[in-house]
Amino acid sequence: MNTERLPTTIPEYLAHLRRSLAGADPALIQDALYDAEEYLRSELAENPGKSEAEVIAAVASSYGAPDEVADIYRDTEVKVQTALRPPPPPVRKSAWGRFFGVFADPRAYASLFYMVLALATGIFYFVWVVAGFSVSLGLSVTIIGIPLLILFFGSVRVLSLVEGRIVEVMLGERMPRRPLYTVRGRSLWQRIGDMFTDPRTWSTLLYFLLMLPLGIAYFTIAVTLLAVSLSFALSPLTLLPGIELSVWMFGLNLPEQTPWLLPVVSLVGIALLFATMHIARGIGRLHGLFAKHLLVKTSQYA
Repeated sequence: MNTERLPTTIPEYLAHLRRSLAGADPALIQDALYDAEEYLRSELAENPGKSEAEVIAAVASSYGAPDEVADIYRDTEVKVQTALRPPPPPVRKSAWGRFFGVFADPRAYASLFYMVLALATGIFYFVWVVAGFSVSLGLSVTIIGIPLLILFFGSVRVLSLVEGRIVEVMLGERMPRRPLYTVRGRSLWQRIGDMFTDPRTWSTLLYFLLMLPLGIAYFTIAVTLLAVSLSFALSPLTLLPGIELSVWMFGLNLPEQTPWLLPVVSLVGIALLFATMHIARGIGRLHGLFAKHLLVKTSQYA
């Protein structure tokens, strides 16, 4: 390896690594930058008598040059995503096959569960942001106000990682698995200023606020469609002896007045159930992109 071409400082190494990963997933870049800096900083701490250039040259053979690390991360990402991705459903050529084949797609079930779960997470995120921001801002005139506000912003970043893991596991959208990469060597006040001026901090707050109306909408859509489709699909059971239930539609009590319509209603319910799974899968994909846009800082990696 030609050590003359290696960066001589950790910021240069990270900048080179960022350029080498240009075009990769922003979440992957965030993880790679964080891992590289943590490794280089730990090696530098273990060798206090060496300069950054000497440490980088020494670890290049084990950790790798920026271009090599970028290639390793790209290859590893493909292997990890292949291993974690659920088995794809069989490819169906006909429109009917694609419509009814949604029941074989695990991502549809995960997206449906996320829509139901979003109500709870949306309420929690909204309350956390509103209460935390208002209390911190209200106490900003006191001695504990500013530290409390800093802790609040730190907690928002932690919650961002948690939400990212939920989104990746349930919706399949690649999200960061490491905290946001930040430039080291800056003073405490500079880091605090970076936290306040970082657009991702405010976009994360916006995401958490929007999760309440989105969670309500997702929960309502999921529960309503499931309730209607299942009630329609199971409506013929009202004809069984000992079951006294009424199915009203268009002002008619179907079991008593038009029992011959119940099989038709059941078929409509079954079709609606399949449509519900398609809707859930579509909402899951859209929300994954929405979460990535607001929770992952992309301008840093342009």
